[in-house]
Amino acid sequence: MTSDNGYKSGSNLERMLRAGHFAVTTELGPPKSADPDVIREKAAILKGFADATNITDNQAAVVRMSSIGASAITLQAGVEPVMQMTCRDRNRLAMQSDLLGAHALGLRNVLCLSGDHQVFGNHPQAKNVHDLDSLQLVQMVTDFREKGCFQCGEEVEGDSPRFFVGAAANPFATPLEWRPLRLGKKAKAGADFIQTQLVFDLPRFREFMKEVVDLGVHEQVYILAGVGPLKSPGMARYMRDKVPGLNVPNEFVERMTAAGSGIEDKPTRSAAWREAGIAICVELIQQMREIPGVAGVHIMAIEWEKAIPIITKQAGLLPRPSA
Repeated sequence: MTSDNGYKSGSNLERMLRAGHFAVTTELGPPKSADPDVIREKAAILKGFADATNITDNQAAVVRMSSIGASAITLQAGVEPVMQMTCRDRNRLAMQSDLLGAHALGLRNVLCLSGDHQVFGNHPQAKNVHDLDSLQLVQMVTDFREKGCFQCGEEVEGDSPRFFVGAAANPFATPLEWRPLRLGKKAKAGADFIQTQLVFDLPRFREFMKEVVDLGVHEQVYILAGVGPLKSPGMARYMRDKVPGLNVPNEFVERMTAAGSGIEDKPTRSAAWREAGIAICVELIQQMREIPGVAGVHIMAIEWEKAIPIITKQAGLLPRPSA
């Protein structure tokens, strides 16, 4: 179902993708406090450099300002948010209630996620919920828009939420042959766009996208490739060795190490590392633009928002077109 203007939600992100522009989304992490100025300051850095910005939902299972609250502040600051919603912390009653409130506040994009396990966060004793999985959450949000009904089938009284619905995909999780099929299931459930895990292993990502294109899934859902700048050789090694489903080639670890070689001054060495990390990120973006089926990039500069203007400029992604 589409609205009178022909759009599902009317969000800027939807308009950009439907117009055929190479989309750019970024990420903003809410603070571990109730200070709205933290959100406003980050939003001011990102404004004009992306088409929409993800607002994370207690990322890494650490308590932070709610995604809904932070998204509303971001919207007021002139940046379009993509509200993330995890299945970890809410049952279907709370999810639907939050979605009604989010739409009433003017939010039009939502990203449906499972959520990081609570044992990795600052309340490992917390109980996870997972009343629904991320696929069922996509279906529930889509049914709000397409059928005007709650998950139980009861009709919404009055305005029903109309979101541009997103989901996540990891091209590097095993078994690899299941990844394109899993993505296809999310598209069938109603996902409008997909944001992938961070991509450093470009040959594997190309193979994944070829399989996606062969299945025709890229015609059902917009795919935004995940990218992010490395900050140091230590970060690169940690991602390579400790993060499951994230392939960081040795050449990038070696390149990051070489960037700081022979520099004794710590601030200067750190700056050299970051410059190299940005250069790698820019190169990946430029190559991704040539891969069939890739509709945009999702830039995850974790707690490094100031890198976004540099990356988007160097990657030739500016100025952002009007929807």
